[in-house]
Amino acid sequence: MKKILVVNVNWLGDVVFSTPVFRALKEKYPDATLTCLVVPRVVNVAQQIPFIDEILVYDEKGCDRFLWGKLKLVFRLRSKGFDAAFLLHGSWTRALLVFLAGIPMRVGYDIKKRGWLLTHRVSVDKGLVHRSDFYLKILEPLGIVTKDRKTFLEVDEEAMTCAQNLLSGLGIKEGDFCVVAHIGGNWNLKRWPLENFAKLFDILAEDFKAKVIVCGGKNDVVLAQKVSVLTRYKPYLLAGKTTFQELAALMKKASVVVSADSGPLHIASSVGTPVVGLFGPTHPLVTGPRGSGKSLLIHHDVGCNINPCYYLNCSDSICMKAISVDNVIQKIREIQY
Repeated sequence: MKKILVVNVNWLGDVVFSTPVFRALKEKYPDATLTCLVVPRVVNVAQQIPFIDEILVYDEKGCDRFLWGKLKLVFRLRSKGFDAAFLLHGSWTRALLVFLAGIPMRVGYDIKKRGWLLTHRVSVDKGLVHRSDFYLKILEPLGIVTKDRKTFLEVDEEAMTCAQNLLSGLGIKEGDFCVVAHIGGNWNLKRWPLENFAKLFDILAEDFKAKVIVCGGKNDVVLAQKVSVLTRYKPYLLAGKTTFQELAALMKKASVVVSADSGPLHIASSVGTPVVGLFGPTHPLVTGPRGSGKSLLIHHDVGCNINPCYYLNCSDSICMKAISVDNVIQKIREIQY
C-alpha cells in the first residue's frame, strides 16, 4: 500500500471531521503517499490537514462538470497508480470515477446502488452516528484501528504572525479576553438570532471587558454589519477580511469562540480553542465538535418529533430561539473560570 486516494466530502465542517481518517491511514501506512480529492470550496481546509501529502481538485461545477472534464480526471487518477481509494463521499459519480480509473481496491458505503463499483462494501449504521465516526468506519474492512478520533488542523507560523499583527492593529493585546463569534451558517435555520448576538456582545464588553471579534467569510459581511448596528459596544468586524489560514490562526489565538453548528466552530475546536456551540436543527451527537479544545454545547429539546430534523422549510426556528443569551453567558463563565 504505497499510494492511497481519499475521496473527501464537500463541506468545510465535514472535511474537518475527516481528519482522523488521514491520521489513521498515516499511522497504518507511514510510507504511503496520501492524496485527497476535494472540490474547490474546501481546498483551503484540506491544506491544513498535516497528514495529507497531495491534493487533487475535482471541480464538479466548473471544468469537470461535463463528460470531457470527468474523463480527463479519470486519466489523471489512472496515471497516479493508486493502490486503494477510500470514498468518504457517498456520490455515485465519484464511485464510478475511481472504478474507471482502475484503482484495484475501492472502499466505501454500499448506498445509491453503487455497491458493484466497490471492492469493499460498508454498511450504514442505524441511529445517531457522529460524522467523524461515519467516515472512520470506512477504514474497518482493512482492519485499521483508530486510536485517536480527535479532529486536528495545523496552523503555520506565518499565519500565526499575520493573526497577531491583525490583533495588534485592532489594539488587542496578549492577555485580553478575546471572544471570536461566527454569526453565520450555511443555512439560515442554524443561525442564532442577530438580536441575541448583539445582546451577548454588549454584555461581554461591559461585564467581561472582552474584545469581541465577528469573523466569517464574504457571505457573512452583511450579517456582521447588521449585528454591529444593534450593539452599543461595537465589535471588531473581520468577516470577509481574512484568508482561511488567518481565520484558523485567529481562532487559535482567541480565548473562546462562540458559533452555531458551522465550519468555523469545528475549525476552532480543531486548533485547540475552547468553544461554545449553539445547536438547533442539528444534533451534537452527530456534528458536535471533536477537537482538543474544550467544548460546551447548548441544545434544547423543543418537542419536535425528529431530532435532528434538518428541516429546511421550518418557518419558526424555535430550537435556535430557545437558546437564551444567559445560556451562552453561563457557558462562557465556565470556560473563563
